[in-house]
Amino acid sequence: MQIAVQLRRMRAPHWLGFYALVIAGWAALYAMQLPPDLIAAARVYGAEFWAALCTVEPGLAGAPQLFLMWAIMAGAMMAPTLVPTLATWDDLVSTGHAPGFALLLGGYLLVWLGFAVLATGAQIALSGAGLLNPLGESTSRWLSAALLAGAGVYQFSTLKDACLSKCRRPLAFFMAHWNDGPWRMGLRLGALCLGCCWALMALGFVGGTMNLLWMGGAMVLMTLEKLPDIGRRLTRPLGWALLAAAPVTLII
Repeated sequence: MQIAVQLRRMRAPHWLGFYALVIAGWAALYAMQLPPDLIAAARVYGAEFWAALCTVEPGLAGAPQLFLMWAIMAGAMMAPTLVPTLATWDDLVSTGHAPGFALLLGGYLLVWLGFAVLATGAQIALSGAGLLNPLGESTSRWLSAALLAGAGVYQFSTLKDACLSKCRRPLAFFMAHWNDGPWRMGLRLGALCLGCCWALMALGFVGGTMNLLWMGGAMVLMTLEKLPDIGRRLTRPLGWALLAAAPVTLII
């Protein structure tokens, strides 16, 4: 019964807007990685523009386009991981308080826009050093191994554990910070989520930032990590798997 009520509540206009935002983000990411023959056939919706967003130009010339790509990617990947928290918010306000919902989500996504700035700078620097190809995929085994090992070690860190413990208990979070209001709570949630997920997001440079299967898989992992029962069984095994993958990358 409770699940049925929750599903009905998630058909409210603010939830439909949320779904539309996520779908639009992933549609844009798909448009960015269309092969040349399909780009030529899809000029009607500006496919060449979208494809250019994920290609790094030398120096800072391509920074605005690359930032837009990272901003879309961060929103498309990280907004779905917030669904349990947004559902908890709806339960607490119980009236479908759309303005508060939007402020909460907006504060959260603003933090990830900040991450997009850092990721843009990192991709430009690594590309300038010859360590990434134009589509954001590592061309260095040592870089790939370092990113995998770093993400693996971070899975066992106290900072990640502290952030995850709060992300997994949205009700306790809201009770502790309710007086801050939805915007500031959204910023706090974004900071906590960034603390949980930045290292896994950085693995986009291993599989390619425009590899939708790779980035979609990362989104699923990050979402599952935030679920209390599944996440506790996933975090450390994932860390060991990443650590094991690092030396393998150097061999193959």
